[in-house]
Amino acid sequence: MDGDLQDHNKLPELKLDAKQAQGFLTFFKKLPNDAKAVRFFDRRDYFTAHGENASFIANTYYHTTTVLKQIGNGLDAICSVSVSKNMFETIVRDLLLERIDHSLELYEGSGSNWRLIKRGTPGNLNSFEDILYAKNDMQDSPVIVAIIPNFREAGCTVGLGYVDLAKRVLGITEFLDDNHFTNVESALVSLGCKECVLPTEITKSSECKPLYDVMSKCGVMVTERKKAEFKGRDLTQDLGRLIKGSNEPVRDLVSAFEFAPMALGVLLSYAELLSDENNYGNYTIGQYNLNSYMRLDSAAMRALNVMESKTDANKNFSLFGLMNRTCTAGMGKRLLHMWLKQPLLDVKEINTRLDLVQAFVEDTAFRQDLRQYLKRICDIERMTRIIEKRRASLLHVVKLYQSSIRFPYIKSAMERYDGQFASLVKERFMDRFDYLSNDDHLNKFIGLVEVSVDLDQLENGEYMISPGYDSQLSDLKNEQESLEQQIHKLHKQTADDLDLAIDKALKMDKGTQFGHVFRITKKEEPKVRKKLNTHFIILETRKDGVKFTNTKLKKLGDQYQKVLEEYKSCQKELVARVVATAATFSEVFEDLAKLLSELDVLLSFADLAASSPTPYTRPDITESDTGDIILEGSRHPCVEAQDWVNFIPNDCKLVRGESWFQIITGPNMGGKSTFIRQVGVNILMAQLRGVSTFMQEMLETASILKGATDKSLIIIDELGRGTSTYDGFGLAWAICEHLVEVIKAPTLFATHFHELTALAHENSGQPSGIANYHVSAHIDSSSRKLTMLYKVEAGACDQSFGIHVAEFANFPESVVSLAREKAAELEDFSPLSIVSNEAEQEAGCKRKKPSESDDMAIGAPRARQFLKDFSELPLDKMDLKQALQEVKRLKNELQDDASNCKWLQQFL
Repeated sequence: MDGDLQDHNKLPELKLDAKQAQGFLTFFKKLPNDAKAVRFFDRRDYFTAHGENASFIANTYYHTTTVLKQIGNGLDAICSVSVSKNMFETIVRDLLLERIDHSLELYEGSGSNWRLIKRGTPGNLNSFEDILYAKNDMQDSPVIVAIIPNFREAGCTVGLGYVDLAKRVLGITEFLDDNHFTNVESALVSLGCKECVLPTEITKSSECKPLYDVMSKCGVMVTERKKAEFKGRDLTQDLGRLIKGSNEPVRDLVSAFEFAPMALGVLLSYAELLSDENNYGNYTIGQYNLNSYMRLDSAAMRALNVMESKTDANKNFSLFGLMNRTCTAGMGKRLLHMWLKQPLLDVKEINTRLDLVQAFVEDTAFRQDLRQYLKRICDIERMTRIIEKRRASLLHVVKLYQSSIRFPYIKSAMERYDGQFASLVKERFMDRFDYLSNDDHLNKFIGLVEVSVDLDQLENGEYMISPGYDSQLSDLKNEQESLEQQIHKLHKQTADDLDLAIDKALKMDKGTQFGHVFRITKKEEPKVRKKLNTHFIILETRKDGVKFTNTKLKKLGDQYQKVLEEYKSCQKELVARVVATAATFSEVFEDLAKLLSELDVLLSFADLAASSPTPYTRPDITESDTGDIILEGSRHPCVEAQDWVNFIPNDCKLVRGESWFQIITGPNMGGKSTFIRQVGVNILMAQLRGVSTFMQEMLETASILKGATDKSLIIIDELGRGTSTYDGFGLAWAICEHLVEVIKAPTLFATHFHELTALAHENSGQPSGIANYHVSAHIDSSSRKLTMLYKVEAGACDQSFGIHVAEFANFPESVVSLAREKAAELEDFSPLSIVSNEAEQEAGCKRKKPSESDDMAIGAPRARQFLKDFSELPLDKMDLKQALQEVKRLKNELQDDASNCKWLQQFL
């Protein structure tokens, strides 16, 4: 892009005469208004954009408005910008792969006659794949979702349909959701949704505002369509044309839902699936089940750095970047993307994957051989889809052939493996490989290519049908070679007649303007001028010489050109026939792609585990409703991979009834956030338990409390930081009790509210499952310097490190000194300590106790009830006056109950 920015002054200027300009303006102003559409016009050697699009491109990509020109005059004038081919490709990649707020349209034509030839959105990249993936692998497979919400007294029923255009997969499901659409969010994350189609009519509904918030959090572009387009009346019939196999299961699947068929129906029309006959019989459909995979929300994906970001300093900053050591061209990367968004819950399948990874880790030669062979495998999945759509050339067929002939090497490596998991390797891969590579499948395809394609020409970069494949092609080839020999003979005879050395003095040229011609240099021309004028026809005299011909050469040249055109036409017909035949092997290659992708990702995991400076450990997996979460010497895989880090490992033991809920205190910058995130990442990598909740912002809290279950892992980082001290503490306390007593999920709660450590002692004598931990730091007694130890140890933090952290962060000495003075003044006046005498001694808390433990026992549940009642108020259905009355009623009731409870008074 930098080159384009520097050379923007050299961009071609769009020059139109008055008539052409008026014609274009007439067309342009008739285009429908679409704020999201960025429209380009193909001017053959470059592209242009106009109006608001031109301003957007100038500001976003050129960072200057000096590139803007004007078309037309007066009120009819619009601004225009020219874009080179390289810059156009850069903009296409940015709009469709990085941004979530634009669609892209490309027009071709002239004057007032233009037509739309390509349209792309973040969910539908098909039209621009040749640009998007010309230099890069296709790393992700975007999905378009359509949603139709239906609000009833029991809640909101969501009908959802989706289409993966890259994999030709359709899906359908229906589920109840809460008013924060937590289930929708999990589905969008799991499916890797890039675009969502919603009914236009819901945009003004206050009930649906949280749905739009979810789209924004998940980075999903919203496209609106009229509700009338959400129709499922003819859906079964339409699907019958698209879906492979019998129509009976499709009918049963669709009839099981009330709203989902309407969502899927709008997708068929939006993606124009029925307008392309190449789609017929090539799609599969299934029911999407929310509970099939670990539930991940957008907050967890961001907090755990699961996917790559443009702001990453290097590839190891994200879990995907760290784990992506795949070898195939694109297939493995896409499967890794999917596995990270859809972690398994089935313990048997998890252990199967781990067995295979262990096999590859333990046998280095086996792993390295397989990885070496996979590096020569093309993107079989993508090549197959191109061939199915009949957009392929022989190049795509040859790429599949070159991958196919590597297949025996992969099989041989697996046959040589005799380790403890040999039977699993055979069952998972070898048996399927044997079936796919037999004489009816892959071997048959290899035979087809070797017979039909001229493989000898591949070294010259030419992809041609072998002349021996077809008798007509063979005859034309023989005739072409015969004419070439005659032309060569005439060349030699003419050189003798003119007494010129063949090829040195008298050359034979072949071009589009004159066909076959003789050429001599201007230096040689005087020697043969007389003969040229009497026996030849001079065609052109230029600096590089004189071109001439005679009747014999012209006749032979014309014959050669005619045969060549017939040969090309025959080649084209035969290429189409070979591509069509190759398309019949689609299912073979689709199955092969699935197997090789899985093998690639498992080998990638093994390579990461084996090459880490500190070895990875295989997890011991139990069912989610049994066992504990024990991580010994755990590390954050992305942090330890940074060159400047000497990572200090920590244990984490979430034990039911003892430390199932952990409160982690300690100084800022001491490692609390890294610790709780590393536990989440470790568990995600082990695919053990759903990291479905991650609380960092108060806005996320309500939806998380409704979406979390006892099978979630809840990670909370400094909840309440955005509120006042008292509000934040009160909310944090109530949320903790709710998580412990109601949801009962394993939880890591990192907090700056040291008073929360009292929760571990609230039910004296009864196991609460709450345990206190802290990140340790050391203060030198003489220099008062702070050293972070980054170790997580049992017990609450025994002191405040705020001023020391300020010193650690190089605050000015004057600021630090003043802070010490004020801290000394306030030391005995903190009103928040609510720890009992016994707990005070154990936790080392310095704040005074303002109320008795009985007060706290009464006040905390009442505060929690107040928060619960407030959160359940249907504010979106009330007018302002009603809402204020209800809030006032709740507050008055709480004030009445607080009259005899100092704890509640402090809470208020």
